Amino acid sequence: MKVAIIHYWLVNMRGGEKMLEALLELYPEADIYTHVYDPSAVSETIRKHNVYTSYIQKLPFAKKLYQKYMPLMPNALKEWNLQAYGLVISSEAGPAKGVVPNPLAYHICYCHSPMRYLWDMYHEYFRNAGPVTRFFMKRLIPALRIWDLNSANMVDRFITNSSYVARRIARYYRREAAVVYGPADIQPYLALEREPGDFYLFFGQLVNYKRADLAVEACVRSGRKLVIAGSGSKKDLARLKKLAGGSALVSFKGRISDEEIRSLYSRARALIFPGIEDLGLVPIEANAAGCPVIAYREGGAVDTVRENVTGIFFDEQTADSLQEALDRFERTDLSPRGAFTRHVAQFSREAFKDRVKIIIEERRRI
Repeated sequence: MKVAIIHYWLVNMRGGEKMLEALLELYPEADIYTHVYDPSAVSETIRKHNVYTSYIQKLPFAKKLYQKYMPLMPNALKEWNLQAYGLVISSEAGPAKGVVPNPLAYHICYCHSPMRYLWDMYHEYFRNAGPVTRFFMKRLIPALRIWDLNSANMVDRFITNSSYVARRIARYYRREAAVVYGPADIQPYLALEREPGDFYLFFGQLVNYKRADLAVEACVRSGRKLVIAGSGSKKDLARLKKLAGGSALVSFKGRISDEEIRSLYSRARALIFPGIEDLGLVPIEANAAGCPVIAYREGGAVDTVRENVTGIFFDEQTADSLQEALDRFERTDLSPRGAFTRHVAQFSREAFKDRVKIIIEERRRI
């Protein structure tokens, strides 16, 4: 059976690309189709495969401006002839699922998220956009929403990464999605020795929706030390530093290496995770290292953190609610390290591949 994997774009190595790597381990002869491809930005695992691009690749500065070309991508999908493939797996976070497979082919869509700028985050994108982008959004978004809904009908089976995204797929597409976690690379963290220090940790991009501001405000107000690791724009960094008010309690590490984040996981009292993510690999990595997580009770964290075992939740996305959770955490004895290890096993690369194989084999038995 020939296999085609449709991935929205290949210009970096993030969670979606790690998932693609795992699929390629399952199907080493698979061909890859994508809108924009930068070989220097992806892994050797991906580069070993045949990679076919759409006409978006030929547009000016496509490797950097690919997101500006998203309105053109649904039409660009039409140029790929997939009639020779018996299994088509579309990896959707940008336009990918709207391909036209062989009528007898099985089309699985691993939907990382319904496109945010079309649906639940439309108003935020619109508010932060410039006047030219707003002009085009007003005119293009209605048609793109119709395309997105119609292309969902081309999918035989939806898979997604969390119950949170599954609910969004049900709302927008009226389709049920199987939840297949991961794949997270948990092995480098399992052997780390825990030596908790006197600081809390925030790790991630310093963008608004990650809500690092809540961690800063709650820790400064309560006299707790906070380490912030992760890069951001000068504007976002300045905003957080202003909120910290020059307090010696808050330190900014900027972009850090894999070795440095492992060290921080091993020494932090807990990871603070105040944003809403579709899944969120950071809490999984922290738990794999034995580091508890204090998370806002929404999004993928509801799946990745086991309450009162590997972490605790706060119920309002406010500094007051987070501060109360910090107080509660310091009065709570969480489970021993073994419970953390057992919990994160379900998010591993092997668990991901096993679950995907089961779903595909179910189709073959029909």
